Amino acid sequence: MLTHSQLKYILSNTESAHIERTTSTDNMDKFCQAICAFSNDVSGSGKNGYLIIGAHDNGKLSGLKVDDKLLLKISNIRTDGNILPQPVMTVEKFSFNDGDVLVAEVQPSEFPPVRYRGRIWVRVGPRKSIATEAEEKILTERRLSNVHTFDAMPCLGTTLDDLDIAIIKKEYLPKAVAEEVLSEDKRTIDKQLASLGLYDLRYNCPTNGAIVLFGINPERYLHGSYIQYVRFKGKDRAGDIINEHKFSGNLCRELPKIDTFIETSIAQKRPIPVSVLREETFSKYPYWATRELLMNSIMHRDYETNAPVQFYEYDDRIEVQNPGGLYGKVTPDNFPNVSDYRNPFIAEAMKVLGYVNRFSRGVYRVQKELMENGNGKAVFDFSLVTAFRVTENISEKYLDEGFGAEITQEKPKKSPRNVQETSKKRPRNVQEEIVEAIKINPTITRKELENQLGYSHGKIKYHISQLVKQGVIKHEGATKSGKWIIINKD
Repeated sequence: MLTHSQLKYILSNTESAHIERTTSTDNMDKFCQAICAFSNDVSGSGKNGYLIIGAHDNGKLSGLKVDDKLLLKISNIRTDGNILPQPVMTVEKFSFNDGDVLVAEVQPSEFPPVRYRGRIWVRVGPRKSIATEAEEKILTERRLSNVHTFDAMPCLGTTLDDLDIAIIKKEYLPKAVAEEVLSEDKRTIDKQLASLGLYDLRYNCPTNGAIVLFGINPERYLHGSYIQYVRFKGKDRAGDIINEHKFSGNLCRELPKIDTFIETSIAQKRPIPVSVLREETFSKYPYWATRELLMNSIMHRDYETNAPVQFYEYDDRIEVQNPGGLYGKVTPDNFPNVSDYRNPFIAEAMKVLGYVNRFSRGVYRVQKELMENGNGKAVFDFSLVTAFRVTENISEKYLDEGFGAEITQEKPKKSPRNVQETSKKRPRNVQEEIVEAIKINPTITRKELENQLGYSHGKIKYHISQLVKQGVIKHEGATKSGKWIIINKD
């Protein structure tokens, strides 16, 4: 990070390709565009970029007082998932007699091109703009020369015919690239995929990550790329197998199936009376927490092995085990405070598709939801070295109400008669959460709802359409600049 003397020198010079000064504290688009451009380092200088908040264009300080709220807001840019791949940056406050300065130091990315909301921003001198096709090509070639991870390597022996091009064009590209950029892009599909890190132009073949995400038959080339679900009777693998299912095929098609399977077959929600006229809904295993643990295992697993992700359910618990232990900078001592990515391009694609909502916060939210549902905290096992296992225990609240008949051998208790009089306050009611979010921020976008509430693109889209049909909400104005109106607030 900069020293005080280095920062004084920078402030005394004009803006350049590596320095941007601003007095604004709330223009998040401007901040994110600058960080994206610094990450791309289109000039190839290898120098860090500096976003300096609290200084005028001439270098004089604006008298800003940097508080914890501003520090947190700028720091969160790294993990909010709007800039992909994630930028490498640090944020620090500097104090002078004339005021404070907040500096975000950004390192050039090893995996360019970096996009902010689907657009590639670059900086040439003090000018910041969307990359031209030639600049994008330079960044793509630079990434190819820096390839280190397995998902970015070429899957030799494959061609475009091994990819489901239809699903790429229909489901992925519109979410990964801004609409106006995509409409003007006349390149062939291989070059479009190459700019996203999913095609290797040197070997003229898809990457391993592309085969996992969009391959017609991923197992043909990556034999362990599937998820194996087994329901055992009893508390160990010696019991009879009650149910089993293999989620094979590319992730773009299988992730929605897994999402639905967890919600309908694993969560098993039940109303439990908390007073004479009120119930609360508890799950055998909470949907979002279980989904997050399984999605993380799919995202972080080692795809070089022949072993699948094991999703095993017993009478008293669920175990998720994926091949590949802790990766990179992550150790048992710093988990989950430090994150690293074995498969950065698969992680990026899962974020684009809506199955990862915000980086680095999932484990904390998982533990909170499990505790609230009566499951206790998830137990992470790091002792397997070549594999990673997490255990999620069955909800005690679910068992206490007699719904765990397969364990207690007791008949389920009946729900109270006055079911119609139950409170409207039920945990994780999607439509109620959407309405509450709109009450707070009527101009909120669907993308912002996905990030804020932690639901997939498809789920938010479905429930908004239902609320509109029911006459609860309506939208006025343009798609991006309009606002939501709540018709029925009762």
